[in-house]
Amino acid sequence: MKIRILCTLLLAMLLASCGEYNKILKSRDAELKYEYAKKYFDQKKYGRTITLLDEILSAYTGSSKEQEILYLLAQSYFYDKDYTTATQYYTRYYNKFPKGEFTELARFNSAYGLYLDSPDARLDQTSTFKGIQEFQNFLEYFPQSEKAPEAQDLMFKLQEKLAYKEFLAARLYYNLGLYNRENYYESCVVTAREALKSYPFSEFTEEFQILIVRARFEQAVYSVDEKKPVRYRDLMDEHFNYKNMFPNGKYTKESERYYRAALKALGQEVDDATNEAVQQELKK
Repeated sequence: MKIRILCTLLLAMLLASCGEYNKILKSRDAELKYEYAKKYFDQKKYGRTITLLDEILSAYTGSSKEQEILYLLAQSYFYDKDYTTATQYYTRYYNKFPKGEFTELARFNSAYGLYLDSPDARLDQTSTFKGIQEFQNFLEYFPQSEKAPEAQDLMFKLQEKLAYKEFLAARLYYNLGLYNRENYYESCVVTAREALKSYPFSEFTEEFQILIVRARFEQAVYSVDEKKPVRYRDLMDEHFNYKNMFPNGKYTKESERYYRAALKALGQEVDDATNEAVQQELKK
């Protein structure tokens, strides 16, 4: 019995709420819609807020309330998780009001929305690139903002996602080298090198460099005889690059094996203690 009464009361409240909202929608009073839009925003009914503000925005263009309406509209889309549209309104706001009351937050939230909208690294990264640019703009305009450290951290995370995407591409080229050694191993090297230039502080830098070393080794081993000397020297150069970049790297022993294999192949001296490891590497 109590449950039935409660359900009846809830239904009545819902109908009353819907009736109120429909009444406001039909009204021609822009001020009334504005007040109810703020009320619905406070109630986290963002869809209703968006509908009402969209209807009255043009009526307040050029007025003292335009800033608040435009920012509230952007916030409503943001909290409704429509980050693409939210970013459009944030951008519209700070372009029209570069020194507005909410400009700092609009710039930050524009970037943050793109951060939240950034997809898995395996997918298209348009939002990620835009997010990085928006964070850079925010830091340029508000370097002393209390949100500056957070902006820097989020921007780095987006850059790291791009680095990871390049790592996946370089690793894929390396794995595909089994099927086309001449082209894919070189593609691996080019991709990894460009990533090192673009993301020098990424956690994947060591992964990029060891992929280059591995690819150079495979290129040398499977080259025609006249190309082997040059390619083994390329391998040795990349080994030294790895050692200089990562003196205590986790792939040091692996890189050393490739280096000693190159020495052996070029007829240079190599200590007896590593001969067995070299031979095993050459047989792979």
